[in-house]
Amino acid sequence: MTDVTRVLELRSVRGTGGGPEKTILLGAAHHDPRRFRVTVCYIRDDRDRVFGIDERARRLDIEYVEVRERHSFDRRIWPALAAICRDRAIDVVHGHDYKTNLLAWLLSRRLDVVPIGTAHGWTGQSARERWVYYPLDRQVLRRLPRVIAVSTDIRDRLIASGADPARITVLLNGIDPDAFRRQRGERDARRAALGFQPHHRIIATVGRLERQKRVDLLLEAFARVHVARPETRLVVVGDGSLRASLETQSRRMGVDAACLFLGHRLDIARLHDAFDVFVQASEYEGTPNAVLEAMALETPIVATDVGGTRELARPDVDALIVPPHDTHALAHAVEQVLADPAAAAARVVSARRRIERDLSFAERTRTLERIYDELVQARRRAEPAGMVDVGRA
Repeated sequence: MTDVTRVLELRSVRGTGGGPEKTILLGAAHHDPRRFRVTVCYIRDDRDRVFGIDERARRLDIEYVEVRERHSFDRRIWPALAAICRDRAIDVVHGHDYKTNLLAWLLSRRLDVVPIGTAHGWTGQSARERWVYYPLDRQVLRRLPRVIAVSTDIRDRLIASGADPARITVLLNGIDPDAFRRQRGERDARRAALGFQPHHRIIATVGRLERQKRVDLLLEAFARVHVARPETRLVVVGDGSLRASLETQSRRMGVDAACLFLGHRLDIARLHDAFDVFVQASEYEGTPNAVLEAMALETPIVATDVGGTRELARPDVDALIVPPHDTHALAHAVEQVLADPAAAAARVVSARRRIERDLSFAERTRTLERIYDELVQARRRAEPAGMVDVGRA
């Protein structure tokens, strides 16, 4: 193909977002500019005072636009989105959540665009999300010509909801191995900057402080480890609605002096230079970007067996995988990493090799480009003979 395919990546999120933002923003930066012109569009709520996606997009120098809404059901966004599609001669509209998957489908009903959706997972805990929005999302995804599932677990849930397996592609999240590389010589300096001593053993987690991540269970597991190993420290990177309650829990358990809550950070790669163990205690995941980052940055991993985690980090090969909701197993696995550094080092080498060979962001992007090509070619074959699209003439 010599034609340029124009893609609108469409997303609605509040605050600083989560793992999908890394996939969307970095993906836009990695597409072949000779063949794909990608516009990233975020629907931004005027009430959101901590929105931070625009700044991240500016740093990546990608085409980025926003559609502002006064509230979650603001009808003004529809003509604004339609105008973006027409003005930019968009070929493919790619949704990334229940709201934008629906909008992608609706736009395809009114305009000459192909809809595609990515199912990153359904992690919200509100009754409206669980019983209204998420079931609706799965029904919308059934109607799209192609759906990207970020794990086999999500693919299976879509099929159980009636989706055609032939329209679903499992595409694990990827990462840029060159951008995420451990700087071993910086270990002591990074620790000192965080207020730690060289002899401390740093256990860390990275993610939104919401129920899904179960940092409360990690705190319980850490308290067990800390009794046996007073030199251990826990670093919690991320922010969210549960931060205050988690800090209170650490005080109640008597480990607050050994815990450091850093809040939202953009220097994750450099923080990993200080870590001895990365822990994911989640009760649900899609394909966790935090695990990908730990694999690339050669931090030994302990993670719960949820979502697509074991598809990324193979049990006992790249990471120690434990059942969710089991604080004893979580604590035991952390102890195992600290007690057997040789085995941990072997898993680290394996994980880094897997990133470079199988989970690079460049390879993921090429796969997604092939899907875009297939969809656009199928649309063009379906157009009546002699029909001219004046928007692209």
